[in-house]
Amino acid sequence: MHVFACVCVCVCVFVFERRRDLLHTSSAMQEQEWSRGVDGRGGQRVRSQMPGSSVGEDRAILLGFAMMAFSVLMFFVVGITMVKPFVNSDWVEEASCVLMQADILTEWVDCRGVSTVPCLRVMVNLTGSNQSAFLHFDEDSVLLAPECFYIPKCQMDITDLQAEVHRVKQMLDAQQGTTSSCFIDRTGHPGEVILSRKYTLEKALFALLWPCLMLGGGTLLVGLVKLTQYLAHLSAEVCSRAAGGCLTSRYTQGKLYRLLRRSSLQSPS
Repeated sequence: MHVFACVCVCVCVFVFERRRDLLHTSSAMQEQEWSRGVDGRGGQRVRSQMPGSSVGEDRAILLGFAMMAFSVLMFFVVGITMVKPFVNSDWVEEASCVLMQADILTEWVDCRGVSTVPCLRVMVNLTGSNQSAFLHFDEDSVLLAPECFYIPKCQMDITDLQAEVHRVKQMLDAQQGTTSSCFIDRTGHPGEVILSRKYTLEKALFALLWPCLMLGGGTLLVGLVKLTQYLAHLSAEVCSRAAGGCLTSRYTQGKLYRLLRRSSLQSPS
């Protein structure tokens, strides 16, 4: 929505600037002086003024190309953060898991080299194969802590860390024995399952939507500016040709009038 609003505002500013330039050019063409110059055919030369590029058009074109450049950068970032993990993800098989138990390990795990945090381990039972596996929240938690379902944020206050982990454990204990859907990867992680997928097709397409909108908005803005410039040049060329034909007709009529007048004066009275 923000991209469309920006494009609409730029188009309105561009149309206003272009209309003002066209009115100024039209008035200048009406007030310009026509000069007569003798050429090989005794005709006249008409000084016409073609409309040039205005400041609003230059800014609109610059904004359009900037939007296209930023859309390319957004494609690059989205491709690395969303599309590539989705393509490489193997957590596609859905299964049913029964929550068995949730324990807090006595040994704390490292948290990005800053501090250590408590680890909450959750065991589930796969209903189809009757096998036990470690439950993780998503794909990233599998790589971050292989045995932990949940680890709190890196904090220095030990009391807050323990309180947060105990609160999550109580919520899981209340749902013990219930069945929920989970995702498994039999080849890469046979003894682990995840509760939800972080990288899905819908999320990847939604992330690609914004750079596509920005690319389309920039292309549309540049195309509208170029189209308006072409129409303005075409209109000015048609007006100059029409004005030149009208001036030539007036000059021919004046020459014929002088010739008839001269012949009438030379004729005997």
